[in-house]
Amino acid sequence: MSVLIDRIGELFTADPAHGVLEDAAVVLDGDRVAWVGPRSRAPEADERLDADGRAVVPGFVDSHAHLVFAGDRSAEFAARMAGEPYTGGGIRTTVAATREASDETLRANVARLTAEMLRQGTTTWEIKSGYGLTVADEARSLRIAGEFTAETTYLGAHTVPFGADADAYTALACGPMLDACAPHAKWVDVFCEKGAFDGDQARAVLTAGVAKGLLPRIHANQLTAGPGVRLAVELDAASADHCTHLTDEDVEALAASSTVATLLPGAEFSTRSPYPDARRLIDTGAAVALATDCNPGSSYTSSMAFCVALAVREMGMTPAEALTAATAGGAAALRRDDIGRIAVGARADLAVLAAPSCVHLAYRPGTPLIEAVVHGGTRVT
Repeated sequence: MSVLIDRIGELFTADPAHGVLEDAAVVLDGDRVAWVGPRSRAPEADERLDADGRAVVPGFVDSHAHLVFAGDRSAEFAARMAGEPYTGGGIRTTVAATREASDETLRANVARLTAEMLRQGTTTWEIKSGYGLTVADEARSLRIAGEFTAETTYLGAHTVPFGADADAYTALACGPMLDACAPHAKWVDVFCEKGAFDGDQARAVLTAGVAKGLLPRIHANQLTAGPGVRLAVELDAASADHCTHLTDEDVEALAASSTVATLLPGAEFSTRSPYPDARRLIDTGAAVALATDCNPGSSYTSSMAFCVALAVREMGMTPAEALTAATAGGAAALRRDDIGRIAVGARADLAVLAAPSCVHLAYRPGTPLIEAVVHGGTRVT
């Protein structure tokens, strides 16, 4: 079944071949885009969807999310808003709740959050483990994540469990835990940060994962400057995520590499921390993505539109740069060329905005602007 999306006021393709088109149309054939161009030249299709002058954008690609968890950390958020500093230590609270939760509870929470994402225009999401921190709990987290996405990430090295020896836990994460989790994961990740895993430990986890056939990505330079970004570049990681505290050498290394700097402004919003300098990264030539970092402690948002607005207001990005980072940038951070853009052959994932221009995503923050979502060629909202 082919579908003509007609009378598009502004079509933001996030694709260099098309850029931004006005008075445009798109034809979908099954789960793929079949045609893009001016509506005056649009071919006929089996069905027609009238955009009525609204803007159409690619489905958002959320390349960093922690959705397999249980429990609530709203009290921790309230304490931060009252002046408590963020240290990352609250992860252990979620670990305890997640270990105690049933599979059904965890599965229901992931279903709730992914449905929330889809309603808000996100059509691809990555899901990490990292709130189990035992062999059995990490493996079940990834099994559940795999029911909702192919972009599953083994994050057994999220934090060192309370009372554990860091080197001994690193050996577990590189050995029996990895063995149990690798069949259910596509990616391997590690939180390389003071108080979590140092450069040598992070290298051990990532190289062990790569030896098992997983692809590397890394939590890097969130709370302090450190070796994370340079390790990501050295290992050709798809993405270095957070990138809040960067040296000139870090920025230059990213610009000269294929590693995407994935920025997570929801975390800075929720922790009252300095925002990453996206302008510096873009002007130096680094590839940039935006993602929600959706998690119960430091960024409990599922809204990519909110992150776009924060990137424009707080990080020096133009509305077009921010939207590109939230779509094509996220696709690059997952090393995919079939999503994050509206172009012939790409997946038929897109959103119709209740607005005439994509600028409204930043111009009207907090407003529900997603009028309709097409996911794999099927209208889902």
